[in-house]
Amino acid sequence: MFLRILLSLPLALSLFAITGTVSAQPQYPAKAIRMVIPYPPGGGTDTLGRPIARLLGEKLGQNILIDNRGGASGMVGAELVARSPADGYTLLMSTSGEAALNVALYPKMNYDPVRDFAPVTQVGISPLVLVVHPSLPAKDIKDYLALAKRQPGALSYSSIGAGSAQHIAGEWMKLLNNVNVIHVAYKGGGPQMIDLLGGHSPSAFLALPVAAPNIKNGRVRAVGMTSAKRSTAFPDVPTFDESGMPGFEVSQWWAVFVPRGTANDIITRLHGELAAIIKTQEIRNRMAELGADPVGGTPDQLGELVRSEIAKFRKIVADAKITLN
Repeated sequence: MFLRILLSLPLALSLFAITGTVSAQPQYPAKAIRMVIPYPPGGGTDTLGRPIARLLGEKLGQNILIDNRGGASGMVGAELVARSPADGYTLLMSTSGEAALNVALYPKMNYDPVRDFAPVTQVGISPLVLVVHPSLPAKDIKDYLALAKRQPGALSYSSIGAGSAQHIAGEWMKLLNNVNVIHVAYKGGGPQMIDLLGGHSPSAFLALPVAAPNIKNGRVRAVGMTSAKRSTAFPDVPTFDESGMPGFEVSQWWAVFVPRGTANDIITRLHGELAAIIKTQEIRNRMAELGADPVGGTPDQLGELVRSEIAKFRKIVADAKITLN
């Protein structure tokens, strides 16, 4: 009997040591978490990301610290997250730009969104809208395209800058309909809107939240939405898809990623908490202000979205011969 006890003692000590090691590991999260927003404070991504971070912190029992890292079309902040430890303590509040569109536009990037990011959940989605000055005789997309075909090169549309989603939407529209509409790139939405409202620019692709107030007050006319379905805010405005361009969709979307290699149980925890947060009335109200619809899909669904968007944008950029100077 005594011999059996001696022989079993090393095994018991080993099991105790293993158990002690496991129990000594801190439960996630054990410290504050950083949410990188790759744009300056005050923009749409920051406006949506901050309340999500606050609510996520309440659910996890830790502070979520906002880190605004703007620059290079969102790529500065995205690269920071890609190079961060895969421990669940760095999150990226991303837009479709740094997660998909930039891959098609910039041949040399310091990160790869598919290789370097692990998807957590898509947060929301918002369409772009093609608007015209009231003086332009176009009531819908078909009128607009007919006008462009009658006067090749006489019509122009503006965007917030070369390589923006607005620019991509305009060039795709031109490509599909073989029309010559001149692209005018502005350095931001402020100058773009001033010229549009003043009649100096006849048409523009705009983010829906930017355009919505002026659509409602009649200072601009909405002729088409770039979403797959009609906007709940403007149900009378047709989509490009139903106006003769099947599959046309260029939307702004937001999603949360973590560095690739983050443990699956951490991703599962974050996804569950974020999915519940997206359903709250506070976040739904905030999205409504941005002209966005909540999503909250699974990590696999977000991963598939990123891959399909990259493939779509690459084809558009190549076919339309879009280059950035």
